[in-house]
Amino acid sequence: MDNSRNVDFDAVVIGGGIAGLQSALDLADQGYTVAVVEKDASVGGKMIRLSKVFPTLDCASCITTPKMAAAAHHDRITLFTYCDLQSLRRTGGMVRAEVQQKPRYVDAHKCIGCRQCEYNCPVMVSDREQGGFSPTKAIAIPFSNAIPQIAVLNPQHCMLCGRCEKVCPTQAIDYFQEPRSFTLTAKVALITTGFEMTTLGDKPQYGRGRIPNLIDALQMERLLAPHGPYNRVLRPSDGKVPDRIAYIQCAGSRDKSMGVSYCSRVCCMYAIKQAMLLSGALPLADITIYYMDIRAFGKGYEQFFQNAQAMGINFVKAKVAAVEPGPDGAVRLHYEAQDGDGVSTAEHDMAVLSLGLIPAWNPEGICPLATGPDHFLESPRPKLSPVATVMEGVFTAGAAVGPKDIVDTITEAGNAAMAAGKYLAALRASSARKHLVA
Repeated sequence: MDNSRNVDFDAVVIGGGIAGLQSALDLADQGYTVAVVEKDASVGGKMIRLSKVFPTLDCASCITTPKMAAAAHHDRITLFTYCDLQSLRRTGGMVRAEVQQKPRYVDAHKCIGCRQCEYNCPVMVSDREQGGFSPTKAIAIPFSNAIPQIAVLNPQHCMLCGRCEKVCPTQAIDYFQEPRSFTLTAKVALITTGFEMTTLGDKPQYGRGRIPNLIDALQMERLLAPHGPYNRVLRPSDGKVPDRIAYIQCAGSRDKSMGVSYCSRVCCMYAIKQAMLLSGALPLADITIYYMDIRAFGKGYEQFFQNAQAMGINFVKAKVAAVEPGPDGAVRLHYEAQDGDGVSTAEHDMAVLSLGLIPAWNPEGICPLATGPDHFLESPRPKLSPVATVMEGVFTAGAAVGPKDIVDTITEAGNAAMAAGKYLAALRASSARKHLVA
C-alpha cells in the first residue's frame, strides 16, 4: 500500500498492543475494515515483551503472537507500524487521522526479513528490547517474533559503511528515506495507546538509575523470558547468579511527591508472579517483597498470593525510603517496617522496582479528548459507557483509560469494539433509510 495516499476504512485503531489487536480483530470479524496505527516497529505492545502472565503463568508470547499474526493476515485489517499520530479530528461525519510514517531507512515493500543486513552489520548497540542487557545491531529486526518482519536502521549509530546495502538481496536499504505523511479516513476511531512506566532517572531516592543492580520490572521480565538476554537470570553488573533478590513495591505509585498518587493496580501481582518464577529458576535464592499493601483484586489472585507465601517468598510490610549501592555490587535498602522499631537496613544482590504506570500518550494538541487528574483518558459517562469519549464516534479501551491487568484490558477492548460496531451499524441503517427515501 502506498502510504502517501489518503486511505478510507470503517475504523482506525490507534495503538497495536493487546487492546488494539483485540479491538481490531473483533471489528474485522464483524465485516468492517480496520486500520491499526502503531508507533513501534512491531505490533504486540507491552504484552509481547513479557515472560508469563498471572495468575495462570501462561506464556505471554503464546497468547500474543497468534493475535499479532491473525491481525497481520486478516483480509480486513491493515497494519501501519512505526507511525506517529499527528492529528485526529472529526469533520463532515468522518474521523480523519493525520499520520506520519517514520523512516526505517529500509523499504518496507522490498524487505523480505532475511536479516542479512543484521548479520553483516559491524556496529553493536544496546538492545532496548532486551532491557539494555544485551547488544543488537545498528540495523535489525526488532525481535524474533516481531510483526512485520521488517528491519529498522538506527541512524544515531549507523556509520554508513554500506555493508547492509551490499548484502541486501532486494536492494531494500534506503539511506535517504524521509518521513512521509498520509491521512486515514474512518467512520470511528478506537484509542488503545496503553501505558509507560515512570523512569528510574526521576527518582533520587532510588539512585536516579545509576545503581547497576537496581532494575525495573520490565527488565526483570526479559531476564526471566526463555528468549532473554542471558537465557537465565544473572546479575547485570557482573554476571553473578543472585542469591538475594528484593522487590520494592509502590516505587512511584501512591506517592504524590512523584506525581503518581494513584495505585497502578498490577504491580503487586506481577511482582508476585516474577518472584514465583525466580523461585523456580533459582531454588536457593532468598526473595523478599517489600510492600505497603498487597492488592490481589482479581479472580484467583488471592490464592496466587497465598501460593507465593507457601513457596517461601518473604513478604515484609514496609516502605522502602532510600536505596544506595552496597559492597560487591549489592543493593542496600533503607526501610521502615510496620512491626519494626525505626529504620532498618538490608542488602540484596539485586533489587527490582515496581514502578508506577502512566499514560503512554497525551492527546493535547492532537485531538480534543478529555483526560482526568491522573492524565489517563476520561469518559463522560464512566458508569454507563466506560469506553466512550467526549468525541462522537471515538472510543477507548485498555491502559489508555487507566492502569489495568491483561484480563480487564482484553475484556474492555471487546466492549469498545462492540460499541464501535453498534455505532457503525447505526450509520449503515441510517444511510439505508436515506437511500430508500430518496
